[in-house]
Amino acid sequence: MVRAAIGASEAGGLVRRALCTEDIDRTLRSRDAVDVVAVGKAASSMLQGAVGGAATMPLRHAMGVSAHFPQVVPAGATWHIAAHPVPDDRSVVAGRAVLGVAGAAHDRDLLLLLLSGGASALMALPADGISLEDKQRASERLLHEGAEIHALNAVRKHLSAIKGGQLAAAAGGHVLTLAVSDVVGDELSTIGSGPSVPDTTTFADALSELDQHGGRDRYPSAVVARLTAGVRGAIRETPKAGDPRLSRSVARVIGGARSAVDGARATAQSLGYVVHVVEAPVTGEARLVSRSLVEAASRIARTRGAQLCILAAGEMTVRVTGTGKGGRNQECALAMARGLEALGTAAVAASIGTDGVDGPTDAAGGVVDTTTIARAEAAGLDLLERYLEDNNSYVFLDELGDLIRTGPTNTNVGDLQVILVGGGSDP
Repeated sequence: MVRAAIGASEAGGLVRRALCTEDIDRTLRSRDAVDVVAVGKAASSMLQGAVGGAATMPLRHAMGVSAHFPQVVPAGATWHIAAHPVPDDRSVVAGRAVLGVAGAAHDRDLLLLLLSGGASALMALPADGISLEDKQRASERLLHEGAEIHALNAVRKHLSAIKGGQLAAAAGGHVLTLAVSDVVGDELSTIGSGPSVPDTTTFADALSELDQHGGRDRYPSAVVARLTAGVRGAIRETPKAGDPRLSRSVARVIGGARSAVDGARATAQSLGYVVHVVEAPVTGEARLVSRSLVEAASRIARTRGAQLCILAAGEMTVRVTGTGKGGRNQECALAMARGLEALGTAAVAASIGTDGVDGPTDAAGGVVDTTTIARAEAAGLDLLERYLEDNNSYVFLDELGDLIRTGPTNTNVGDLQVILVGGGSDP
């Protein structure tokens, strides 16, 4: 089911289908020249999907930006390797290159911007008065404080010269953005920090996020000074709705969490499971999410009385208080183990990041079942709760062989949870 979810959200296929729609095909054919730029964890697949449809458009340039060099680069395309989740010098080089392509376009040209998760860090260009180190330290602190993506991007946009609509504002021609969403609600202004769409956040919002995530004194003085100046009106705001500089920019979400859920649902149903989809996006602390999901599974299992599959998707966070190794999906999976043990029936649960990378680890997530606690005790592992408190879910799951390793998937539509209840003997 996990692999089906990843397959259904494969970014290249999403792009190819989008390019075949009548309105997009007509738009591409009507331009004098089309420059294609793909940025994010799915950049490789998205660029290949677009260039594969080059016969329908006057392709001039193709460029990709990702954290790893792809196995296949389309002929004639240039590629930039940058850093994620914290930007580095290569991210700045990539940001300047993308801005250069956009700015060199003429009135009847088109920039086809292909965005996916991770683009915010991979394409960076610090604003005046802000150094790359300032941005790095601010991003690291926000991540450490457990800031969710909307909070992180509100700050990023106001420390940048390319995010929050500023790329489209600098473009010489038209801009068409196709985005694969990894954010809850598929909000275009949040995906990749919205470089081609109006910004819905303000300097005041960004400054408030610092206050809520550790306090201003924990952030670089230049960052606080810029945001404070913006609140006073001394620095121009990022482009908002109705800004004439964005009048030639159009954006569309072509895939997201629903793509992954639909893929997992189809496979579950083919295996005879009754499927229940948690409609509300999964957000918040991973450990709290795990508790609510297991409670939902228990409640639904009592009323449905069949082989049950519960699917949920969203974007979780982890507040780092320990010194261990792990990621939000590994922590969510491990935290579900205790609840599964108490269900009184066979059950198994998995939580994964659809990009194949969960935190600073080589795992996409983890899987637990109603035997996890007993197997851990037999293996001589200490109390599960100690590993959770130390944010050390990776070590616990690795010892049991219960990490899910997919490798980079070249897509990213957020986190997915699958819980199976009943229908057999203990796993």
